[in-house]
Amino acid sequence: MSESTLSNFINLLVYSLATVMGLVVVIAIVALFIRDITQKQHTLLRNYPIIGRLRYFFEIQGKYFRQYLFSGDRDEMPFNRATRTWVYKSAKNKGGIVGFGSTYDLREPGAFIFVNAAFPILEEDQLPTPPVIIGENYCQYPFQAKSVINISGMSYGAISAPAVRALSLGAAQAGCWLNTGEGGLSAYHREGNCDIIMQIGTAKYGVRDAEGNFSLTRTKEIAEFVKAFEIKLSQGAKPGKGGVLLGAKVNPEIAAIRGIPQYEDSISPNRHYDIRNINELLDKVAYIRELTGKPVGVKTAIGGWHFMNELCETILRRGLDYAPDFLTIDGGEGGSGAAPQTLMDHAGLPIAEALPRVVDSLIESDLKKRIRVIAAGKLVTSAHGAWALCVGADFINSARGFMFSLGCIQAMRCHLNTCPTGITTHNPRLQHGLVVEEKYLRVANYAMNVNKEINMIAHSCGLKHAREFRREHVRIVETAGKSIALNRLYPYPEIRKKA
Repeated sequence: MSESTLSNFINLLVYSLATVMGLVVVIAIVALFIRDITQKQHTLLRNYPIIGRLRYFFEIQGKYFRQYLFSGDRDEMPFNRATRTWVYKSAKNKGGIVGFGSTYDLREPGAFIFVNAAFPILEEDQLPTPPVIIGENYCQYPFQAKSVINISGMSYGAISAPAVRALSLGAAQAGCWLNTGEGGLSAYHREGNCDIIMQIGTAKYGVRDAEGNFSLTRTKEIAEFVKAFEIKLSQGAKPGKGGVLLGAKVNPEIAAIRGIPQYEDSISPNRHYDIRNINELLDKVAYIRELTGKPVGVKTAIGGWHFMNELCETILRRGLDYAPDFLTIDGGEGGSGAAPQTLMDHAGLPIAEALPRVVDSLIESDLKKRIRVIAAGKLVTSAHGAWALCVGADFINSARGFMFSLGCIQAMRCHLNTCPTGITTHNPRLQHGLVVEEKYLRVANYAMNVNKEINMIAHSCGLKHAREFRREHVRIVETAGKSIALNRLYPYPEIRKKA
């Protein structure tokens, strides 16, 4: 075959393929046109066939285009680019140094400003943040917690096995705890030999029998591997609504951990069947603590002051032996998992209001030293952590901060099993991109750098360490150009005299 013949043959083949592809495209467009003008569900597509589809495409993809092309550093929700970048840099140990000035708007209501000292603490006089003991004098095995920031509840099932493994290994290296979330304790949680808090959700996954009731035997078995238990009443993303894990995700491994049938929807009740009031809650706290010897706490979102008032009054009436060893207060802005938008947007007080009120209730009742306070709800930076300590928290929990440290890009597909970074998906192809041996170091770096910078803020305020923070060390912006000291916005209450 001559060279010219071969060239003609190739050209003919190319033209033929192009013609076929063109016909396929034309047929597809005609088919879509006919489908659009004959369907009855979408007015826009009937009036503007084919072209109207662009509207739906850009509606779905808009948030991703905005993230990279249009949004400023402080524009996005739930976390803006400046915050995410700070976490990424902390996780990579690249420091939080910026140039040319801050983009944080100090005139925005709600912004907080730390009260720097005229004569800050010299480096040789600075001290590390001391640990805090949870459950001291009230249980057989109190828990000495070293880190201010810790990993909030994210269950295996909601997040992937590689993500849990990286969190466990990273937590061990950083010296922070890892909360299991409501999905039970897996081998992946234990891989790093880190401090673990076992969360008991409304479905009692991991500590239930075949009928779904609380299992004494399973709880005692798990107690050997965990530092504390946390009874979850509610979470900030969806107060009054239980968790849902679709049956497609309930593989044999997850089913065994949770104690439920395989490939059936895992639906948590909206509350504990056996906890209907404060007295029953305190009974359960005391029972699990006596059964396991471990500290027992309660996690809840706050909707008003009735719960805290009744809780404190009941503890004072029944005695400190019935008090939870810690309270985890989740702000209404929480949301590492999926939740109905109505509850996500409108249920639960934000942590900025809930935390001071909870701490005040404990101070008034003289229970603050007995009950440790853990704050959660978009507290992902060292500044957020320092603010929480100023208010009166002992620790902060973060879920999404640690998700960012794993490489989360805020794609907001957590509930779709299509997470592009492998964190919240069980798709092996997508999980392949999450290299545990690399990511666990970033988890550890992030936690250690948050703790380091919280102490740095304390030193700037003239304190030897972060446990010395008080409300007068931070100011809250109320209106443009005017701030108020937190101890004036939320004055320390007096301890109520016993009747």
